[in-house]
Amino acid sequence: MPSKKAPNPIDIHVGSRVRLRRMMLGMSQEKLGESLGITFQQIQKYEKGTNRIGASRLQHISTVLKVPVAFFFEDAPGTPDEAEGFGETQPTSYVVDFLSSSEGLSLNKAFVRIEDPKVRRRVVDLVRALAGDD
Repeated sequence: MPSKKAPNPIDIHVGSRVRLRRMMLGMSQEKLGESLGITFQQIQKYEKGTNRIGASRLQHISTVLKVPVAFFFEDAPGTPDEAEGFGETQPTSYVVDFLSSSEGLSLNKAFVRIEDPKVRRRVVDLVRALAGDD
């Protein structure tokens, strides 16, 4: 009995970026699927990397999620260091992991709505104290 082929790391990365952006917009898998004319189960497969996203479908997803296609490849595995552009550092994976979690996304959305810089600083100080980063 042949074993199932493991998903390609790029397909997994692109799928996780689709999920990240969808969650940032507060969009359900069902809503994204409806916009693309496919089922939410297909969106799940894309987000897990088990199904590859074709070029035209990725272009459509980028339009629906209001990001350039390049967004889905940022910080992709195997990207050469010289592809970084103007010397900007690539975001570390823990940032993507954080923003992919519901808690991280909620915290980020609430934090950016705080207008007073002093209050924002206090929130950062509080989180550092709770984490033991004194």
